[in-house]
Amino acid sequence: MQPFGESRSLTLGVELELQLVNTHDYDLAPYADEMLRLMQRLDLPGAVVPEMTSSMIEVSTGICESAAHVLGELTQLRDGLVRCADKLNIAVVGGGTHPFQQWHQQRIYDRPRFRELSELYGYLSKQFTVFGQHVHLGCPSADAALLMLHRMSRYIPHCIALSASSPFVQGQDTQFDSARLNSVSAFPMSGRAPYTLAWTQFEAFFERATRTGVVRSMKDFYWDIRPKPEYGTIEIRVFDTPLTVERAAALAGFVQSLAAWFVHDEPFQPQEDDYLVYTYNRFQACRFGLEAVYVDPVSGRHLPLRDHLLQTLRQLAGHARHLGAGPAIQALAEDVELGTNDARWLRQRQAQERLLAEVVRQGAQRFAARR
Repeated sequence: MQPFGESRSLTLGVELELQLVNTHDYDLAPYADEMLRLMQRLDLPGAVVPEMTSSMIEVSTGICESAAHVLGELTQLRDGLVRCADKLNIAVVGGGTHPFQQWHQQRIYDRPRFRELSELYGYLSKQFTVFGQHVHLGCPSADAALLMLHRMSRYIPHCIALSASSPFVQGQDTQFDSARLNSVSAFPMSGRAPYTLAWTQFEAFFERATRTGVVRSMKDFYWDIRPKPEYGTIEIRVFDTPLTVERAAALAGFVQSLAAWFVHDEPFQPQEDDYLVYTYNRFQACRFGLEAVYVDPVSGRHLPLRDHLLQTLRQLAGHARHLGAGPAIQALAEDVELGTNDARWLRQRQAQERLLAEVVRQGAQRFAARR
């Protein structure tokens, strides 16, 4: 394993996996190559790369200091994507799943790693046509990264509920707010990182894992949060891609504010027993979103996740203001009060339109910030 790199504490980097759809019936369209070619001509921050199947594209910011910085870079990337998509007569859409695409129709993007994964995982590779937001958080040392990872794990349900945007799969309402994570869970190296607070112990775990031949690099772990030694970060991977870049930046502001609370107030020490309720809390958030039940890992008390989220957002408010994320945290709190997330918006549009293609069309307009 490569050494843990240097990064400034609490810096951010955001990746968004996005849908490419045609403007005829709003199904997924295999235009990744064409989009990459056009995007390479633009002077934009961050990077634009292909993803597992050819109807996906991923954009990422550079190293950002704040949620506002993230929003500035994502807005430039979004505007570039929309201009290029217009030239190709396609559209770009957020959301954690495409509501009615058929996985067997997807094409694996022609890249050695994607071909290898397709040969290893079979049909799961095409079913992995799902779309997430990943948030990288800068950590000053390897041990600090592990401490941050395990503290952040208590708040994975909160991240899922705030970002949930994948209620529909293959034309059906799954009754989940985040069905995307069910696709991720099918992979053998998914779930959570092993509990250790010492990087030397983590390195020993990684050495044992690579010696078995089960994994070759950190990329082979599909954990909800994983260390990224080459960047000096931890990477939170449970967010569905939001429908707007504003929501994506607000979620990054939530992560940064939460981390600042951990660093400056040290509200608790993570324990291995935290993970006794981890899978249950994760399922509740995926299934019910903001209406989930949250089990406190210390007391075992059951309470509405929405109440715990509002309590958390109040605790973070001072740190958020100091980081310039106050408006983002306030916007999230207002949505939590109303029980609103992107999954609810998608269901409301479908209830009104009764046509998923029209829901996707409106989602494309929303992503592009067009009325």
